[in-house]
Amino acid sequence: MDPQLPEPEPLTALIEALRRLPGVGVRSARRMAYHLLQHDVQGADVLARALGGAVSRLKHCARCNTFTEDEICATCLNPRRDQSLLCIVETAADQNTIEASHGYRGLYFVLMGRLAPLEGIGPQELDFARIVERATDGQVQEVILATNFTAEGETTAHFLSEALSERGLKVTRLARGVPAGGELEYVDAGTIAWALMERR
Repeated sequence: MDPQLPEPEPLTALIEALRRLPGVGVRSARRMAYHLLQHDVQGADVLARALGGAVSRLKHCARCNTFTEDEICATCLNPRRDQSLLCIVETAADQNTIEASHGYRGLYFVLMGRLAPLEGIGPQELDFARIVERATDGQVQEVILATNFTAEGETTAHFLSEALSERGLKVTRLARGVPAGGELEYVDAGTIAWALMERR
């Protein structure tokens, strides 16, 4: 078998950059890089400019920590949002998913991560003091913990629940259960167990 041809440094750098994306291994990154350079050079240029623009123009909202071009994001400035509800999510993508449901009209705080002690991510790295300060501003009456149902998400929710409950806030957690339209035979046992415990 012939050894792999050496790749030019700019191509190697592009492949390594694409590998930073979640779920993208070296083969997928190489396939994307060759596709862009071979079949869509204009698309590659658009991607490069959009990424550069996002990195240089976006910052974190001073109130909720999501991405915005301004000091305070449009959601936080919207007078029609319910100021008494604060939903805490792990990522801006999670916030976007909740917004797409059109079932929530309160405000948010985006953690930009979750507790992961094995990775060196603790309360200080997520600036939990800032979260507590935001939640105890005098307007928030209920905090909804909408972290993911992973071990790290559960740990994060538990830690925040304790810290916020101590300050007299009502703290709730997203319910777990069978998805709408889901058939029981295809739902995992853990989800069914939680659905039974949290039935109403």
